[in-house]
Amino acid sequence: MSYDPPRPAGRLLLTPEDRDASDRVRRLRRLGLGERPEPALDAFADRLAEVAAVPYAMVNFIDEHRQFFAGLHTPDGTGGGEALTAEARRPRRPASRYLARDHGFCPHVVVRRKALVLEDVCDYPRFAGNPVVDEFGVRTYLGAPLMDRTGFALGTICVVDVEPRPWGRAGLDTIKSMAAELVQQLELRDGGI
Repeated sequence: MSYDPPRPAGRLLLTPEDRDASDRVRRLRRLGLGERPEPALDAFADRLAEVAAVPYAMVNFIDEHRQFFAGLHTPDGTGGGEALTAEARRPRRPASRYLARDHGFCPHVVVRRKALVLEDVCDYPRFAGNPVVDEFGVRTYLGAPLMDRTGFALGTICVVDVEPRPWGRAGLDTIKSMAAELVQQLELRDGGI
């Protein structure tokens, strides 16, 4: 069963099929995740943004229809996405806690169960046409899956910027390490996920 929205014939499906979405949603609900913002996850996103030196960082849970940022860091610190004052960092549209499944790059990370590094999304035809590039001005992405002990992807953590960034191996190692750290914290909710 596919959770991708219908596309016109002949157009490449850019969002991967997510066969685990229903199971993921059940597991997230058992853990009390993915339905409301959480101060602890906002604090984690704040720390992630600081470590990566980026204006946006997220803890993202994905269901059958949309993405939900249970943890969100924005440059204004509200998590609500007020307009930015610095012209060079202002997105074309303010950030929100919700995003459609076919927007962004986290659905790829969840389905692949692997970190994704896009130093300049415009260098990758598959990703350059994603709606977040035009709507929000996203130019760089670094994300890692939140993998439980059984190999199931609960969601992602990610950082984005409106300017290209050379993440390199250090950036990849950092995002993967922080994802593992957050999974350990989440496991405490259920005595082991």
